[in-house]
Amino acid sequence: MRDITLKQIAETLGISITTVSKALKNYPDVSPKTRKAVLDLAQSLSYTPNSFAVNLRTKESRTIGLIIPEVVHHFFSNVINGIIDEAEKNGYLVIILQSNESLELEKKQVELLMNKRVDGIIMSLSNESNDDEHLKEILRKEVPFVMFDKISKLIPCSKVIINDQKAAFNAVEHLIQKGCRKIAHIRGPVNPQNAIDRFLGYKKALDKNNIPFDSKLVYTCKNVTFDEGVEFAKRIAAEHPDVDGIFVITDLVAVGVLAHFNEVGINIPEQVKVIGFSNWFMSQVITPKLSTVDQPSFEMGVHSFKLLLEEINTKKELHSFHPRTIELETEIIERESTSES
Repeated sequence: MRDITLKQIAETLGISITTVSKALKNYPDVSPKTRKAVLDLAQSLSYTPNSFAVNLRTKESRTIGLIIPEVVHHFFSNVINGIIDEAEKNGYLVIILQSNESLELEKKQVELLMNKRVDGIIMSLSNESNDDEHLKEILRKEVPFVMFDKISKLIPCSKVIINDQKAAFNAVEHLIQKGCRKIAHIRGPVNPQNAIDRFLGYKKALDKNNIPFDSKLVYTCKNVTFDEGVEFAKRIAAEHPDVDGIFVITDLVAVGVLAHFNEVGINIPEQVKVIGFSNWFMSQVITPKLSTVDQPSFEMGVHSFKLLLEEINTKKELHSFHPRTIELETEIIERESTSES
């Protein structure tokens, strides 16, 4: 069954296409009788506007693209909720794409969204991202663009971030204040800026407290998984049994650390204290409950959409837009994995 067109409605009623269009849009210069006839027929024929034609005429799709590394991750699912919540308030739909931490897939998804002529793109980069050319193409085509969490400092677009270096510094200092002197770090992959900044924050906290940095105490995740947490916990226990504190890149990996230590009878927090990052819901249900850095993920989503909408509306009015960066605050959540009380 083919889609019903304005022309078919007009021919059936013996009126012009313009009159049909005006009646559907409730223009005041169409008589109530004609408007009712048009609306009744449109409803009986299940008429829906041709969105592609509307997009061509208005030059906007009322859709935005969102590219994230993982959908099932607690942090990103909360960001999605924040973006969708704000988008719906403003009459926008969100196309969600998952890069699976793949640079090649990320590039294809950027191209797809631009070909779909979305009104803007929000993105958190994949762990493999070390090539900015596809991001520069977004800017060259003047598509409104916002990055959050995993960003590139080389791309002049709006961003919503936390101060990862400061948050990591505070997490490690929390361990030091609890008496830890030999602190390992399970870090993220080498490319993402947030993993780099958290590693730098770890080093700065050691330096400030006159604790020598030892590269042998740094373990690098490839995929940032629970299983890597288990594996690195085994290695830390075997290679550095005197480690008394561990700062972990995310709660997911930290839960793997706790699981292994629980299994082999390493007492937390008496023998070793552990702090994670992101305040994942699992951090509150595992035993012992995991101390962590609270990352305001829902708010990050809300602010990301608001920044994108600001750019969309500014460019629609043919004004120049100046990118802005919003930095959200984090907070240390102390739980049983670092507290002996």
